[in-house]
Amino acid sequence: MAVKATLHCLTGCAIGEILGMVIGTALGWGNVPTMVLAIGLAFLFGYSFTLFAVRRAGLDLRAAVKVALAADTVSIAVMELVDNAIIALTPGAMEAQLDDGLFWGALLGGFAVAFVITTPVNKWMIGRGKGHAVVHAYH
Repeated sequence: MAVKATLHCLTGCAIGEILGMVIGTALGWGNVPTMVLAIGLAFLFGYSFTLFAVRRAGLDLRAAVKVALAADTVSIAVMELVDNAIIALTPGAMEAQLDDGLFWGALLGGFAVAFVITTPVNKWMIGRGKGHAVVHAYH
């Protein structure tokens, strides 16, 4: 269950993160605004996946937002912290352009490391009835 929860989180985070990094890099934004956009979009997409699933299960919007926040906040936060730390600490990654293998290598490598670190966090939370355990009542 923890692996599935982390893959769910990774999917939303990856879509938002990649989109944010691509937009910021393509527009020539600096590192900080690009990372802020990427992190914001990662949270948006991460939450939206859960939000849409529990809305389809019949929850009203207010309840669905509460479930999405409870289910995903810690997972997304850990994933984003780890992923962005990897990118920031990889020499030259923040200056790399979209056509540079270093850009994509650091981004995808960050996701891989974030997945490995976030999975036990999700396992711990699910074991205590928190995180994605909250969503399973509605699936």
